Amino acid sequence: MKGAVLVAVAAAIGNFLQGWDNATIAGAIVYITDDLDLQTTVEGLVVAMSLIGATVITTFSGAVSDWLGRRPMLIVSSVLYFISGLVMLWSPNVYVLLLARLLDGFGIGLAVTLAPVYISETAPPEIRGQLNTLPQFTGSGGMFLSYCMVFGLSLTTSPSWRMMLGILSIPSFLYFLLAVFYLPESPRWLVSKGKMTQAEKVLQRLRGREDVSGEMALLVEGLGLGGETSIEEYIIGPADELADGEEPTADKDTIRLYGPEEGLQWDAKPVTGQSSLGLASRQGSMVNQSMPLMDPLVTLFGSVHENLPESGSTRSMLFPNFGSMFSTAEPPVKTDRWDEESQHREGEDYMSEAAGEDSDDNLHSPLISRQTTSLEKDMVAPTSHGSVLSMRHHSSLMQGTGETVSSTGIGGGWQLAWQWTEREGEDGKKEGGFKRIYLHQEGGPGTRRGSLVSLPGGDVPAEGEYIQAAALVSQPALYTKELMEQHPVGPAMVHPAETASKGPIWAALLQPGVKRALFVGIGIQLLQQFSGINGVLYYTPQILEDAGVEVLLADLGLSSESASFLISAFTTLLMLPCIVLGMRLMDTAGRRKLLLTTIPVLVVSLIILVFSQLVTISTVVNAALSTACVVIYFCVFVTAYGPIPNILCSEIFPTRVRGLCIAICALVYWISDIIVTYTLPVLLEVIGLGGIFGIYAVVCVISWIFIYLKVPETKGMPLEVITEMFAVGASQAAAAKSK
Repeated sequence: MKGAVLVAVAAAIGNFLQGWDNATIAGAIVYITDDLDLQTTVEGLVVAMSLIGATVITTFSGAVSDWLGRRPMLIVSSVLYFISGLVMLWSPNVYVLLLARLLDGFGIGLAVTLAPVYISETAPPEIRGQLNTLPQFTGSGGMFLSYCMVFGLSLTTSPSWRMMLGILSIPSFLYFLLAVFYLPESPRWLVSKGKMTQAEKVLQRLRGREDVSGEMALLVEGLGLGGETSIEEYIIGPADELADGEEPTADKDTIRLYGPEEGLQWDAKPVTGQSSLGLASRQGSMVNQSMPLMDPLVTLFGSVHENLPESGSTRSMLFPNFGSMFSTAEPPVKTDRWDEESQHREGEDYMSEAAGEDSDDNLHSPLISRQTTSLEKDMVAPTSHGSVLSMRHHSSLMQGTGETVSSTGIGGGWQLAWQWTEREGEDGKKEGGFKRIYLHQEGGPGTRRGSLVSLPGGDVPAEGEYIQAAALVSQPALYTKELMEQHPVGPAMVHPAETASKGPIWAALLQPGVKRALFVGIGIQLLQQFSGINGVLYYTPQILEDAGVEVLLADLGLSSESASFLISAFTTLLMLPCIVLGMRLMDTAGRRKLLLTTIPVLVVSLIILVFSQLVTISTVVNAALSTACVVIYFCVFVTAYGPIPNILCSEIFPTRVRGLCIAICALVYWISDIIVTYTLPVLLEVIGLGGIFGIYAVVCVISWIFIYLKVPETKGMPLEVITEMFAVGASQAAAAKSK
């Protein structure tokens, strides 16, 4: 995972520059106002110009990144940062300074919007939350270092605001070098444009291994939009013993799985009853029945995480040799031959790629050769066994240790597979087709040694070892019946290059799953901004001054400006260990649990701030309460509610429209930021500081309710599975409303 981590760190430098700029302008504006003799309105415009630029550029950034790629936009962001720093260093008058601040805002908008998308698309599911918390950490780190720099310059005889602002060019130049020479393009974006060879090389670099065919297959499946998906349940157990030469019995409902060693076989049989995931999807669970406002999506996602098998449980005793299933409709005796064919075919498929940069666009045979070649025999002659569940070579559900093999699955306990089915057509000829399956092992009482008789629909041997699994079943993303007549390799998929769109797919925004995801993304971004972080940040110096902190520092010989900068630096320093804590918990406790746990702390701290503003106990007590609440609010906010909205928005949208959708959410974020910032002075005059904090507390309560009812848990799940689950949940909700 080293490659993905380093790439995420490099991409997060854009947020470091944003934090640096925010802190620098907050310190430099004092000296700018004196030097250029600015009126209050113009002073506010200098500060706000970067916010305006970020809002404007966000309007275009998503659609353009879906068209041109994530990496070019990050490079443009670094260039804008660099140029704006040089212009601010030179600025002879306020007009040039305003132009520089606008360019700076463009860079901020691109970095803040696209860095989470880029990190999500390059990170493994198991650590995606941790890596996507890096932008929050680097942003706060940038603020801390910038305040330290401003504090140091403020101690000089004549502090230079141009120097303060111009230093931005130094880290932005480093960002430019990394973006150009180190950052690869997002593999998901490359697949969406049919650039399969480049995507494979990027994945090999990010994952540190040669065989990435399974993840390539997953990325292709992520290109689908609007397909019908069903949830099915399976019991996977040892296959019935067969005598030499005996053919398997014809059972149309049974899927045969073959292992890596001769004689290792398992049968996957459908469960006719309802397991936990099926129950959650069909009925919304008992929770939904007692709480009508609960989104079925929340229950559906929750059922996945609640039923993950526990590490160290009895699963370590199940199927000690179950690993390394591969695709073949024949017994595994032919393993060596098809694998050699796979490697030979792989060489043929990619032989022409050296001829030109776009050569992979001309590959019209299906693309993931190692994956698809292993399916060739299944396509030509499916066995009488009914259907074949095919998994890629080296994939596995379990090892002897009981640990999920993340390097060969698709993450989060999920496996990608295809099922070949055939039926007799109207003309009497047999017709076949592929189904794509995301297979997920479930925990709970069914996953143990012993009898299956107690399980619903358990018509499997009474005394056997088994795994209970759930499956999201749909048509492959790029499946086409026309290819079935051409004896294709693999699940009859056209090359992504043939379906790649040259611009944004606006119609996809109307898909039920995308609309539901937009509702979640826009809602959480809106509520985050109105929960008070900007207001508390804005009035922290005043609160700390009332607490006597600034007076104490002034007694040490510091000017009021220097004391203010030092206080701000100390406040941002306190944030860093809290962000690290959130980073550690993001992929273990999960996004949803962190939010539901930390937001009540925000509410309590805001209520105490209101109390301290309205009731005077004593000067010392009030000052201590205010200071403690401000510090607690900051630290708790950056642990969860600060980074998680951006993390969620980068996870819940399909590949083809991810940039477009996250830009919509980011636009809501920036507009809300502007509203909150510019209504603060008005609200202060009308209802006072206590009233403002009271409003923020109410919004935090609304945020908690919204998250509890509408925001699902996405930790550890592949992006493609998350978007598929949103589609399923939206369809189930629509079906329930129509009844």
